Parts: sequence; structure tokens; C-alpha cells
Amino acid sequence: MDRILKRVAIALMLVALSPMTHATSDQERSVQEIHFEQGRTSTVINGSIKGYHYVDYQLRAGAGQTLKASMHGSNGANYFNIISPGAGDVAMYIGQIGSNSFEGVLPVEGVYTLRVYLMRSAARRNETSNYTLDVAVTGKPLQALPDDKDARIPGTLYHASATISCALPYEPDTKRCKALVIRRGFDGTATVEVRGTKSYLRRILFVGGKPVASDSAEPMSTSRRGDVTEVSFGKDERLEIVDALITGG
Repeated sequence: MDRILKRVAIALMLVALSPMTHATSDQERSVQEIHFEQGRTSTVINGSIKGYHYVDYQLRAGAGQTLKASMHGSNGANYFNIISPGAGDVAMYIGQIGSNSFEGVLPVEGVYTLRVYLMRSAARRNETSNYTLDVAVTGKPLQALPDDKDARIPGTLYHASATISCALPYEPDTKRCKALVIRRGFDGTATVEVRGTKSYLRRILFVGGKPVASDSAEPMSTSRRGDVTEVSFGKDERLEIVDALITGG
């Protein structure tokens, strides 16, 4: 029952509690880049927000690195979400679920967004919050194989593509998805990107042939069947990743 309630809560927060559900203007959004001082892997950010104003802190990080972030705000309705590169407003971490504390391996390289905001109820009352955001990135990034070792699809970052079996939330008629891969070794270390027929996008990091991280807000579960790894998120999202895609075999 607790897991079901958690899934329902995640879905509701993605749709209803995001600050983007309010008709925002550029004046309500601030963007700041996060830079670490030379020789350091962490930083502390102090800030404040009021009403519908929210701040997108943008941080470049690599696949396989570990991101750790935590926040303390003076207002109990002050949270942060984490959005993976290219995911629009869909969060891979939701502060209301995770008590404003995140630590996880990143599935893909690029710019991650830490979005600091007030819940809509507090924003409507034009409340304020002063906050401290602690951010750290550690570990060595897993680099993509260079072209001379594994040729890419021309004009892209990907080494190969395939059509896989899938079941997607909000796309019940989609049974086949396009999967692309960025290989980081020939041992099954790779980032697999899966796209639906509409707006669905999912990235999964495999290390040594095993899924270890994703950009889903839901827990990941996996199983094996022959040469296929089945990756699931909740009851409505299932992807069948064939070994040949990630190994190049």
C-alpha cells in the first residue's frame, strides 16, 4: 500500500505541484550556473524566493558521476527538484518525496537543473523563504567511446539505435520504442536513451551490463530473460533492452 501511495504522490506532484503549472513569465524564473572553485567538488549556495518566483541552478556533470544535494529552507513549503538534460520540466527527483536530500549516480552527461521553488499553496499567498543549498559532484565521468573505436551515427552523439519492446505511461498504444546508445566501453557500460512516439524520454546507465541509474523519479527494478534486460519503473513503464545494443555485439 505504501508503494502504491508513493507512486500516486509522484504522479500528482509531477503534474500538479510543479511551479511550471502556474502560468509563469520570464520575470518569475531566475537561472544561475553552479561553478566549483578550483580544486573543489562542492559548493554552498544561499538564496531566497518569494511567491511564484523560482530559481534554476544549472550544473554540468558527467555520466557515472555522483550528485549529492540537500537544502534547508526557512519555509516548510520550499523544495527543490532535479531535472536531467533535455527533460523539459519532468523531474528525476522531487523534493516533496525525498525530504530535500538527494544522492545518486547520473545516467547521462550534460546540464542538470536544480529547481528551487515554493509549493503552489505557499506561492499563492506570496510567502517567502531563505534557503541554503549544498551541492557536490564526485567521481570520474564515464566517457563515450571515441569515433576511432566505435563509430557514431553521423551527426549525433549515439553509437547505434534499435527498436525495442516497451510499455509507457500516458502512451498506452505505444508498444515499440526507439532506443539509442552511447557506449562507454565494450563490457556493457553505456547510456541507453529510449524515446516514445510523443514526449516520453528515459535515460538508463548500464555498467558492466547491469542497469545502475536512471533519470526516473520512480525506483528502478530489473530482470533478465535470455539476452534481454527488462527495466521497469512502477507498474506502467517497462523497457526491454537487448544486450547487443549496449555491447555492440
